Amino acid sequence: MLMLVDCSNCRTPLQLPPGARAIKCAVCQAITHVADPRNLPPPSPYATSSHHNYAPPPPSSYNHSPSFGAHTPSVNGRKRAVICGISYRGTKHELKGCINDAKCMKYLLINKFKFPESSILMLTEEETDPYRIPTKHNIRMAMYWLVQGCQSGDSLVFHFSGHGSQQRNYTGDEIDGFDETLCPLDFVTQGMIVDDEINATMVKPIPHGVKLHAIIDACHSGTMLDLPFLCRMDRTGRYVWEDHSPQSGIFKGTNGGEVISFSGCDDNQSSADTSSLSKVTSTGAMTFSFIQAIERGHATTYGDMLTSMRTTIRKNETDVGGGTVTSLLGMLLTGGSLGGGLRQEPQLTASEPFDVYTKRFSL
Repeated sequence: MLMLVDCSNCRTPLQLPPGARAIKCAVCQAITHVADPRNLPPPSPYATSSHHNYAPPPPSSYNHSPSFGAHTPSVNGRKRAVICGISYRGTKHELKGCINDAKCMKYLLINKFKFPESSILMLTEEETDPYRIPTKHNIRMAMYWLVQGCQSGDSLVFHFSGHGSQQRNYTGDEIDGFDETLCPLDFVTQGMIVDDEINATMVKPIPHGVKLHAIIDACHSGTMLDLPFLCRMDRTGRYVWEDHSPQSGIFKGTNGGEVISFSGCDDNQSSADTSSLSKVTSTGAMTFSFIQAIERGHATTYGDMLTSMRTTIRKNETDVGGGTVTSLLGMLLTGGSLGGGLRQEPQLTASEPFDVYTKRFSL
């Protein structure tokens, strides 16, 4: 049973898996030690449920989502975000750090980038509102809500932490012949969300003056938004923009706006979940490196951001051999490093190419 514990420093709520006696916060880096789990607050009623217990909600236009009318827009435009963390509890697909990813990302957006809490839509298994359980239907509706009615000056964020996959592409719009997919909570019965749909829903409608950032912490996520340009950067920091526009001529860009995506790995790579051998657990490696780059002041430009994320993961290479995931965070705590080869490399894709070392990063 997963237990809830507040970070001893910033009070961000984190989940403590069975057997863990300490947890590291990706927001403030503090380590919270738990002497006796019996002193922890009771778990969420959803803590041990599997996705088979969730009845999908009836079709709706997502009237249960937050409304922009509930708060005053900032002088620099309005901000809204969809944050999705899925642990697939009680199934063979279970992950450990994804709901913590979601909570840490929400904390970051509110406290660092001044997103109003009322404009952040959270989808996790522990939500009590059935419209906020991360089923395929609800994630689809949340993506529609995120871009609906957006206008110049708006800043939008989509964060997903969970399983990603691939499936054969038959339309000729993928260089490698595979579509990338997000796995909702009920993907076993309802299927996955394909990158073509994600692009059509969240990329193509973005109008001039609107900026959308996606942070995708999942396997095979390099081109999850099907954006036309991928920043191919080597280990020295030199880069070129690869044109991933479909040979078929299918349009994958925006309606004049700007979309930039950070992803946990290339399309042919896996992205590690954190399950620490040292009994310390926190977030996924990509989300951790993303937050750490910002908190440590290494996110001045998009090039700085990408370099910092890759350096963090590279210095603490995650060994996933033999079916065991060794925590990046555990290695950070012990100051150690694992060999065995780099298994994931964060990627940057965009609707239009730009100079990554002069364009300033901002959400």
